[in-house]
Amino acid sequence: MGRSPLLFLLLIYLSLATITKSQTTNTQNITSINIGALYTYNSVIGRAAKLAIEMALEDVNSDPTILPGIKLNLVSQDTKCSGFLATVEALQVLEKNVVAIIGPQSSGGSHILSHVANSLQVPLLSFSATDPTLSSLEFPYFLRATQSDQFQMRAIADIVEFFQWREVTAIYVDDDYGRNGIAALGDELALRRAKISYKAGFGQAADLTEITDLLIRVNLLESRVFVLHVNPDSGLNVFSVAQKLHMTESGYVWIVTDWLAAVLDSKGYGLGYGYESVGANPKVFNLIQGSIVLRWHTPDSDLRLKFVSRWRNKTGNTDSKSGLNAYSLYAYDSVWIVAHAIDQYLKTKGNSVDFSIDPKLHDVNGSTLHLAMLKIFNGGKGLLQDLLSTNFTGVTGQVQFGPSRDLIQPAYDIINVVSTGPRLIGYWSNYSGLSVVSPEILYQKPQNLSGQTRKLYDVVWPGGTAQQPRGWVFPNNGQPLRIGVPNKVSFRQFVSSWSDSESNNNASGFCIDVFNVAIKLLPYPVPCSFVLIGNGTSNPIYDDIINMVAQNKLDAAVGDIAIVKNRTKIVDFTQPYTGAGLVILAPVKHQSSSAWAFLKPFTLPMWCVIGAFFLLVGIVVWILEHRTNEEFRGPPREQLATIFWFSFSTMFFAHRQNTVSVLGRFVLIVWLFVVLIITSSYTASLTSILTIQQLTTGITGLDSLIASHDPIGYQVGKFTKNYLIEELNIPESRLVPLNTIEEYADALMHGPQGGGVAAIVDEKPYVDLFLLTYCDNYRIVGQEFTREGWGFAFQRDSPLAVDLSTAILTLSENGELQRIHDQHLTSNECSAEDTGIGANRLSLSSFWGLFLISGIVCFLALIIYFIMICIQFKKHYKNDSDTREDQATHPENRLQCGKQQPRQLASFSSFKELIEMWNTKEEDIRKKRQNSGEMSRKYSGNGSLTSQHSMD
Repeated sequence: MGRSPLLFLLLIYLSLATITKSQTTNTQNITSINIGALYTYNSVIGRAAKLAIEMALEDVNSDPTILPGIKLNLVSQDTKCSGFLATVEALQVLEKNVVAIIGPQSSGGSHILSHVANSLQVPLLSFSATDPTLSSLEFPYFLRATQSDQFQMRAIADIVEFFQWREVTAIYVDDDYGRNGIAALGDELALRRAKISYKAGFGQAADLTEITDLLIRVNLLESRVFVLHVNPDSGLNVFSVAQKLHMTESGYVWIVTDWLAAVLDSKGYGLGYGYESVGANPKVFNLIQGSIVLRWHTPDSDLRLKFVSRWRNKTGNTDSKSGLNAYSLYAYDSVWIVAHAIDQYLKTKGNSVDFSIDPKLHDVNGSTLHLAMLKIFNGGKGLLQDLLSTNFTGVTGQVQFGPSRDLIQPAYDIINVVSTGPRLIGYWSNYSGLSVVSPEILYQKPQNLSGQTRKLYDVVWPGGTAQQPRGWVFPNNGQPLRIGVPNKVSFRQFVSSWSDSESNNNASGFCIDVFNVAIKLLPYPVPCSFVLIGNGTSNPIYDDIINMVAQNKLDAAVGDIAIVKNRTKIVDFTQPYTGAGLVILAPVKHQSSSAWAFLKPFTLPMWCVIGAFFLLVGIVVWILEHRTNEEFRGPPREQLATIFWFSFSTMFFAHRQNTVSVLGRFVLIVWLFVVLIITSSYTASLTSILTIQQLTTGITGLDSLIASHDPIGYQVGKFTKNYLIEELNIPESRLVPLNTIEEYADALMHGPQGGGVAAIVDEKPYVDLFLLTYCDNYRIVGQEFTREGWGFAFQRDSPLAVDLSTAILTLSENGELQRIHDQHLTSNECSAEDTGIGANRLSLSSFWGLFLISGIVCFLALIIYFIMICIQFKKHYKNDSDTREDQATHPENRLQCGKQQPRQLASFSSFKELIEMWNTKEEDIRKKRQNSGEMSRKYSGNGSLTSQHSMD
C-alpha cells in the first residue's frame, strides 16, 4: 500500500519525536490490558486474520496459565488498504492505551507506523508485512510474526539456479512490499551469477489496461522467466491478462510468491492444512497452470489440526470469504506471542502497566487530532525484550526470534499448479536449501548444502509440457542478432567477409562455417546479421571488437577470436572449436654436406679434451697394470704402442688387453661409461647435421627468443602483442607489426640484419597456413607455449553462449568439425618436422661433468696406487738394510762393509731402487723377498757359531 501524504506524516512525526517522559505517571493495578489490531477487513489477508485473531483472543482469555485474572482486550481498526487511513486508525488505537499492536497488515503502513511506535514505545507485531527492509535497526519496535521476504527471494533464487536460468523478469506491485522484495531478489540472484533483466512495476490501483500494456512490453524482451510478486487481491488479474496475450503457454515460466498460495488456500483450492480441498476450479487453474508457487511451510502438528478443525466448524465449511490460509495461522500465533510477552512482563513488573503524558504534546488551537490523548508506554522497552525472548510451540511450529529479529527456521513449500490442482514438488529451508524431504526431518541431520540429493520432483510447465523451458527467446523486436565479423586482409581461409551490391554483409571461411553449422543445431531459429568490423586494408583490433560486444554495440562476435583472460572478464565465450596456442616461426637453411662433416658434432675444444682424456686414461691404466699385468710389459717401444692402442680402442670397446688390478678395472669402468655417453651423443648429433635443416638465427625456443635482442614479428590486431609485452616482458621496440603472409615471408627472409625479423610469434593455425606455402625455408621451433583456443564471443550471461557450446561439442563428437577443417585447411606436414631443427654442435659445457668425474677417479687411483708402492718399498728397503747389517757382521764381509757410501748417494740409490721396484714384476719382488729372508737367516746362524768359537 502507498504512504500517507507527506505533510501529515511530517506533522505526526515531529510532534511525537519531541515526547519526553511527563511529570505524572499513571500507575494502577490492572484487571485488563488492551492490545490493538490493524488490518484491512475486506481483503484476502484480512478475512483470514480476523477470525484467527478472535479465536486466539478467546483461547488466551480462557487459558488460566496465561495472564491469570487479567483479560486481554482487543482494539481493532479497519485500515481499508490505505496508508493514510492506517495512520489515522493507528492513532485512534493508541488513544486506548494499548501496550502492543498486532499489525499493520501492509509493509507500507508498517514503515509509517514504526516511527510512531518508536516515539510512543509501543511494539508493533505484524503477521503479514514481509518487506525485508523492516528488519532494519531503524525500526526497533517493529517485529515480524511471519517470514521476511528475504528468505522467500532466496528460495526463488535457488529455484532459478536449480533450473540453470540466468535472467528473470520481475513483475511486481510498485510499493514498499513489491520494490524491496524484488531488490532482495536481485541481491540473491547476483550471488548465483544470475540477474533480473527487467523490472516491471505497476501501481496498486492499476487497471487491466495498464497491466496489459505492461505485459506487452515484457513480452517483447528476451527473458521468459517471470517472477510475480503482487498483492493477493489483484494478482489473478495479471494472469488473466497474461492468458489473453498467450503468455501462459509453452515456453514461459511463472514463479509466484506466497500471495497465490494464500488465494488458493482461502478459496479452498489449495493443498489445505490437514483437510481435503473443495476441488479444482477449471477457470482458475487454466490461468495459473504450470506455475511454481511458494507457500509458507508450517509443520504438521496436533495443534494445527485442532485449529483447522475449529476454523471449519466456525465457518460452516462453506464460507469462502473467510477461507483459511497461512496468514490465519501466523495471525493466531501473533496473539499468543503478545500474550506470552505481557504475561512475562507483568511477572517482572509487579502486575502494573504505566503510561506517561508529555505536556509538550498538545493539540494546536482548533485541531481535532487529539494528540494530547497519545501517551508513552513506559514499559515498552521491557515488553519488547519479552517479545524477543518468546519461545513456545504454536500452530505454525516453533515460535522463537533469532538474532536478526526474524522467526527461526524459515521454510517454504514449493508447489506446482497443474490442471487438476496444486501438487507439492519439494521444500525450501534456510537450513538445507531445496529438497524433497521435509525440513523437520532435515533439521535432525547435519547440514548438507552439497546438492547431492534430489532437490525437486518433476515439474509440469505452462502448456502442460514436461520439458523444461530454456527460459529465454530472442527479443521480439523484429531485429536479428548483430554478429560482428573481422574484415581481415590476411588469412582469409579462416574469415573472409565482403559486402555485395545491395550493401548486404556476407562472410565465409572456416570460422564462419563452424558458426553457421552450429547455429543450425539449436532447437530454435536464430536470426543473424553480419556486421563487418574493419576497413579491409589492415586487420582490425580484436580487443575493440570484444569491447563492442561488451558495450552492447554488437550482440556477438564470430571469427578467429582467441579466448584470453582479459576478454573473459567482459564477455562470455563458447566452447573452443579449435586450438590456437602461440608458437615461434623461424627461418631455416639446408646445410651442404662436406668431407669433414664427421667433425661437426663436437667443437674443437671438445675434440681436444676427448683426445687428452683418451691418452690420460691409457697412461693411468698402464701405470696401474704395469707391475701385475704381463700385457702391459715389454720393451719401451711395445709399451708405448700398448698405451696408444688401449686408449683409443676403448672408443669402440675393442681393447684386447685385460685389466687385472682392482684400481685399473675401476678406472676403466668409469671411462667406458663416459665413452658410451660421448659416442651416443656424437651419433645423434651427426645424424641431425647430415639430415635436418639448420636455423639461420640463434632462436631455438621461447627462452632464446626472450634472451635475444633481435626484432620479433607479430600479426596486427591479435592479442600476441600484449602477451609479449605484458607476460614475457619483451620491449615494445623489438616488436614489428605484420599483416599478410607475404609480409611474414619477406620479414623472415631479410632477417634482423636486413630490416626484417629473427622470428615471428603467432597462433598455430596461422603458422600452419603460412607453412603450406613456405614449407621449405621456415619451421616452427620449440614447443607451443600457450594453450588458447578460438571461440565465439557473446554478451555476459547470454544463454546463447551455453547452447552454442553444446552445439560445438556435438560437432566435435560427430566428426563434422574435423570435416569443416579439412574442407578449408589441408594438413601440413612441415610444421611437425621441428624436433631436430637447429641442431647445434656439442661443446665441452655439456660434458665437463663427465670428464671431471673421470679425472677425479684417475687421480684417486694413482694416489692410492703410489701409497701402496711406497709402503711396499719401505718394507723392501728395511729388509735389504737388515740383510746388509747381517752381512757386515760376517768376517768375510767386514772389509766390504767398511766401505760405506755417502748419504746423498744412498738417497739417490733409494729412489733408484723405488723406480726399479715399480718396474719389477710383483712376482719377482716376492721371490726376491723370500731369498733375502733365507740369506738373512743364514748369516744369523753363522754369526752365532763364530761367537761361540771365540768364547771357547
